[in-house]
Amino acid sequence: MRHFIPTFEPTVRHAPAAAWGDAATLVPWAIYEATGDLEVLRTQLPSMRAWVDREAALAGADRIWSGGFQYGDWLDPTAPPEHPADAKADPDVVATAYFARSARVLADAAARLGEDALARQYGRLADEVHAAFNRAFVTPTGRIHSDAQTVYALAICWDLLLTEQQRAFAGARLADLVRLAGFHIATGFVGTPLVIPALVATGHADVAGRLLLQTECPSWLYPVTMGATTIWERWDSMLPDGSINPGEMTSFNHYALGAVADWMHRGLTGLAPAAPGWRRVVIAPTPIDGVTSAATSHLSPYGRIAVAWEIRDGALELTADLPAASPARSACPAARRT
Repeated sequence: MRHFIPTFEPTVRHAPAAAWGDAATLVPWAIYEATGDLEVLRTQLPSMRAWVDREAALAGADRIWSGGFQYGDWLDPTAPPEHPADAKADPDVVATAYFARSARVLADAAARLGEDALARQYGRLADEVHAAFNRAFVTPTGRIHSDAQTVYALAICWDLLLTEQQRAFAGARLADLVRLAGFHIATGFVGTPLVIPALVATGHADVAGRLLLQTECPSWLYPVTMGATTIWERWDSMLPDGSINPGEMTSFNHYALGAVADWMHRGLTGLAPAAPGWRRVVIAPTPIDGVTSAATSHLSPYGRIAVAWEIRDGALELTADLPAASPARSACPAARRT
């Protein structure tokens, strides 16, 4: 498979696919958030629009992107080795969620650039997809179609639910699914960056901690028990008996599942930008049972920013090193005894 933007060959080999194609909107936005450089958005705005317009055409009037080829929650650990797209998360839920996310990011980008008409146009589209997502996939209580960890993580992190009651249910259900899986990971490329942030955001940091520190397969630390020093493409690229996964893709140096490191910097250690380009900083660590210290640093456009904390006698002691040009606000929780 080769996927690229713009797509000009109407074949499955080059079919537009959610998550992969959404790089057209999400990568420029991520660069803008990291650098504060509006020229990145200005340069990429035409291709961002082209991608969202393509999603809208594929979804049609009901705003639900369904059918056709999708990678979906690629390499869900329950998928057969030879069928990596056979995830628990319904690919239509994943695709429509990404459509909503890309439309919202495009509207926000247009607003930053002063393109008010475009911001209103794509804001309305994002609202329509948001409503369609709930109409098609979410019950009034907050249960999401396919009832998988990934669909709840997407809905929570991207604000796709309608009410606080639905959000609370989704967080509780996600935590239950993690417990039912024995605190083993059950997400692929799509859900993995979001599952721990979703748990923490809905008040389940204890569950997130047990998921992060699990060492049995599948888990983030299972490869470490097998001697890994890099992130694998599959949760079980190497099987517990030392043999290689029979699937055709078994890279031992792959990024996607390592996306949890973003939360380890922003959430666990607690260093995150509060404004594009790190003009302002928020320091809000999330201590978890089993972790007694954490440290990170970032070389921002204003200078090096560093945060470190340690739990001593049940109290969290935090130090921060900040450039004068990057004011910070702190939200340090009371530490739990570990």
